[in-house]
Amino acid sequence: MSVNITMKVNGTSVTAAVPASTTLVDFIREHLRLTGTHVGCNTSQCGACTVHVNGRAVKSCNMLVVQAQGADVMTIEGLAAANGDMHPMQAAFKENHGLQCGFCTPGMVMSACELKGKVTNPSDEEIRACLDGNICRCTGYQNIVTSVKAGLAAMQ
Repeated sequence: MSVNITMKVNGTSVTAAVPASTTLVDFIREHLRLTGTHVGCNTSQCGACTVHVNGRAVKSCNMLVVQAQGADVMTIEGLAAANGDMHPMQAAFKENHGLQCGFCTPGMVMSACELKGKVTNPSDEEIRACLDGNICRCTGYQNIVTSVKAGLAAMQ
């Protein structure tokens, strides 16, 4: 059974008819061709698929697209400025070596951006708690924590 979906993705209104069982991550990747949001585990364990739905970080592999009906969805592609300049959090990950293979990075960045306004000058432990549920198999997490601190400072 197909359902009609309408939502904003990265500020642009989109409408599509999709099977009711379509996950948000599959809609983003397969229907909208925005492949920055990654599919890692399909069980909401790794966080590679994290996007913002109405300003809140969610794992899009664990959400049906019908649950995002009428929502405002932001993917990693929507963070950068219209002129192509990186978002401060993206730039901080680049400058502080917060990535290696890059597979987990979109989810890490989206989760980290949610910290803005929630915690002032977060400790390493608070940042690690925010990123709990986002798994990196390549790096030590310290460069990720350092990147998040720098990104939050640049976002102030």
